[in-house]
Amino acid sequence: MGLAGFTAIDIVAMLFYAACWIGYHLGVEHNIGRKSLNRLMHSHRYAWMRESAGRDNRILDGNLNSSLQNGTAFFASTSLLAIGASLALLRSTQEVLTLFADLPFGFVTTKLVWELKTLGLTVIFVYAFFKFSWSYRLFNYSAILIGAMPTKGSDPREVEVAAWRAASMNTVAGRHFNRGQRAFFFAVAYLGWFVNAYVMIASTAAVLFVMWRRQFASDALAALGEGPWPGKP
Repeated sequence: MGLAGFTAIDIVAMLFYAACWIGYHLGVEHNIGRKSLNRLMHSHRYAWMRESAGRDNRILDGNLNSSLQNGTAFFASTSLLAIGASLALLRSTQEVLTLFADLPFGFVTTKLVWELKTLGLTVIFVYAFFKFSWSYRLFNYSAILIGAMPTKGSDPREVEVAAWRAASMNTVAGRHFNRGQRAFFFAVAYLGWFVNAYVMIASTAAVLFVMWRRQFASDALAALGEGPWPGKP
């Protein structure tokens, strides 16, 4: 046993997990290699706000922004439930260890290791909550900026700047939402560590592959292409 009861393979699994999360974050948000689905959608947010600037009636735009905000509120509430469940799991450490000891795959751990792993899971959900709650607030700011955009008869420069501000705020809100959702995905990978480090490495690699494919090789990404239009059925 090493530090705080963790073995060498546990430390390797933790480093692999952190490297995958950081690497995926850099690849998606900093445009390393091909453009990701998220980044392409951010460019469409700017196109949306430019179109909105040309409309006198922006009820449609307000409704669209509200739908994004409501989705963020759902995930923020879910994060709180996940935090509560993690803390409840922390309080039931002895009962859980007794239950796992009877399982056929030979689960062996100490009380300290289990509690540290559970605290790590809780930290991930706390991070997700802060990201979702901040995203919710930013979508609120975005709604204000949409309402504050001048009408199309105003000075073109003023309209363009106002549209850029609204689009930038909406993009930042979407970026924080994506980070919160990313934490949820990696929380699923983290669950493998409760079995053993090898399962955590495998689950992290599997989650990373699924997320990478959705961002860089999915049918959703293909839907943002320039065509050609498919033939009639």
